Amino acid sequence: MDYKSAHGKDNSGYQGEETALPIVSNDNELKKETLSDGQLNYIKDINIELNKTSTFDETEHYPNGNVDDHNNDQDLVLQKKEFDLQNANCYSRGIMFVQRSIIDFYNTHNQMIWRIVKIGMLLAFFAYFAYAMYYSFGDEGSIRLLVCTIFGLTLLAIHYLTGYISPSLAKFNEFLTNPKYDKIRRIIRWALYVINVIVTVTVIIVLVALNNPENILSIAGLAAFIVICAATSYSPAMINWHPVFWGFAIQFYFALMILKTRWGYESFKWLGDRITEFLDYSNAGASFVFGDSATIQPVSAPSFDIVGVYKLHLFAFSIMPIITFFSTFIAILYHLGVMQALTKVTGRFLSFCLATTPAESLNAAGNIFVSMTESPMMIRPYLSKMTSSELHAVMVGGFASIAGGVLGVYIGFGVPADHLLSASVMSAPAALAISKITYPEVEIPIILPEDYDNVDDVQEGNVIEAACSGAIVSGKIVAAVIVNVIAFLSLLKFLNATLTWFGDRVGVENLTFELICSYVLYPIALFMGTAPADCRQVAELVGIKTFTNEFIAYQKLSVLIKNRKTYNAYVAHYGEGFTHMEGDDLVLDLQNGTKLIRGIMSLRSEIISTYALCGFSNFGSMGILLGTLSAIAPNRKPTLAKLVMRAMITGNVACFSTACIAGLFFQEFD
Repeated sequence: MDYKSAHGKDNSGYQGEETALPIVSNDNELKKETLSDGQLNYIKDINIELNKTSTFDETEHYPNGNVDDHNNDQDLVLQKKEFDLQNANCYSRGIMFVQRSIIDFYNTHNQMIWRIVKIGMLLAFFAYFAYAMYYSFGDEGSIRLLVCTIFGLTLLAIHYLTGYISPSLAKFNEFLTNPKYDKIRRIIRWALYVINVIVTVTVIIVLVALNNPENILSIAGLAAFIVICAATSYSPAMINWHPVFWGFAIQFYFALMILKTRWGYESFKWLGDRITEFLDYSNAGASFVFGDSATIQPVSAPSFDIVGVYKLHLFAFSIMPIITFFSTFIAILYHLGVMQALTKVTGRFLSFCLATTPAESLNAAGNIFVSMTESPMMIRPYLSKMTSSELHAVMVGGFASIAGGVLGVYIGFGVPADHLLSASVMSAPAALAISKITYPEVEIPIILPEDYDNVDDVQEGNVIEAACSGAIVSGKIVAAVIVNVIAFLSLLKFLNATLTWFGDRVGVENLTFELICSYVLYPIALFMGTAPADCRQVAELVGIKTFTNEFIAYQKLSVLIKNRKTYNAYVAHYGEGFTHMEGDDLVLDLQNGTKLIRGIMSLRSEIISTYALCGFSNFGSMGILLGTLSAIAPNRKPTLAKLVMRAMITGNVACFSTACIAGLFFQEFD
């Protein structure tokens, strides 16, 4: 050790009696070195200084040479005690010999061992699967097992076959990018344009215009939204219509499959029912924590038991636990690599079809599964060097989608799960398409195609730690949701009371924020293809979602859905004609004057509303997303601040365009 360089003094100046002191060497073995008294005192001074740690905010160094980095959450690792094997008894030496032999064998053959284990587990599952299909095939359980098996095998095939097909993909990529193939690519591109236009026009005429001509209004509304976005574009002359065309084409075919074919509708309905069934398992934890049963003792009547006490406070004690449960499950899927595989595949597909860059495509794909604050974390190494158009696309993707956790909340409200799922998927290409109109690429991107594989690795050590992390993270989400709902509902109540007071001063009764939105945003509801009788209600929901948040809007939509079901049951029992309107409320005359607040909407209007509200595009979310992206890429904060308002409005338009496609193909199935 060079004491002069470390302490500013020459080590030759230390004199005194020599003392033996154990020093930790680089190979972690205790050795004896001979030091003078002066050198010993110097070592003691260093140890005293090392032990003076006044804060845990910075990296701490310990006398044994180990480091604890609190900023990176690294665990404390202390030096192990030295152990002399010769001093152990025969039993201990035998056990340690066996342990070391097993460890050495595993370290030498670990790849072969795990390969055998995986093959064995796969063969065991195939044996179980074959017998299960033989034992009982045709019921819902067997179909569920078949679907899950196909899905799992698809993920395995993608994981293990990617390396084998990489050369073919490289040749195909060369064909897509090499200038010498420009003419061929141009011919193929225009041929695909023409084919898709012919197919689209034919489908609209045959399946929509001839059967449901009123649905044509939705396609006119979509065209109006596109024209408005192009007119207000940052650079209209630079708009690349290729991603716009294929973004809406993907939406078109996806909606055609889900909403116009029985097999597509039944498939997504089945998937939605399974997700609803899965989320119901959150009731087990909620009932244990908040209580499930209670005994009621009236003053002058016998006592009775009630079950489901926690559901008396539905939002806090029944709906919010869904977020915790689903967040935990998503964290486990991330640890297992399932979410990364889904995101990469979807991102590659979007980038291939829309010719968008890998970073913005990955972000759009991630927004299908996670929230607008989590998806950018997958591309955080690149946010600082993304173009303004790419940053705008990232923000629009966040505003035009919802998170998997809150998806369960909306399902808990009673919103159709199958349409929420399809809206989440359809919003990804819509967000990219609309964002490339409102803010086209005016800079040269520097993100390379190889960046597909640079998704952040999992930090958790095992499944249990991943589950705990997911549960802990959900606590912040639950708290944010609850306080936001309390705050905005209170503000909305205050705003309505204030507007009503001002209205009363001039003879305008019941002037409220919802009433104003129902008239101001009426054209937007009409453009989406909503029936004129329902436009005010849909416009009201859009206004609440934009100026407060989507939770309140979906909660009000759930009331309208329940109203329609109540009205249908009433008509089935008593017949039509035994109702009257009181303002915007519908009164059921033969059911003790039951009042359906805000009336009812048609099923088609409910579906259009479901798609239009499916996004975080509101003023409150602007601050959340801006804060998240600014923390990841602080050097881009000025650019992000300029883009956030445009991105929020564009995210709303993306949701409206998705609602237009849904309104175009809407069809009731028995």
